[in-house]
Amino acid sequence: MIAVTLIVIRTDNPEKLAEFYTWLGLTFEYHKHGNSPFHYSVEVGSLTLEIYPLTKSQTVADKYLRLGFATDNFDEILNQLRDKNVAFTEPTATDFGYVTVITDLDGRKIELYKK
Repeated sequence: MIAVTLIVIRTDNPEKLAEFYTWLGLTFEYHKHGNSPFHYSVEVGSLTLEIYPLTKSQTVADKYLRLGFATDNFDEILNQLRDKNVAFTEPTATDFGYVTVITDLDGRKIELYKK
């Protein structure tokens, strides 16, 4: 068996992106370890999600990574996103549960599922 334990996303504005993801209910720590740059980190179950600045060779963030989260606070989060004028799809029932798709500040798609 194998488990995913780390996802790193890079952006030109880590602070703003971390703030965006807090609207989904995540609480980040701002730190660095070793020779890494300062970055944001949160534990989601056994997974660590980190938001790093772009590397020196990157000019734009990768917007093709797609993330998925499940939450007990689905309706509350959608109301908060509406209040902040964040676009998301109309929530719909799928084979995987009730879901909406949100676009983050860099254009990544986030599937948000209702637990």
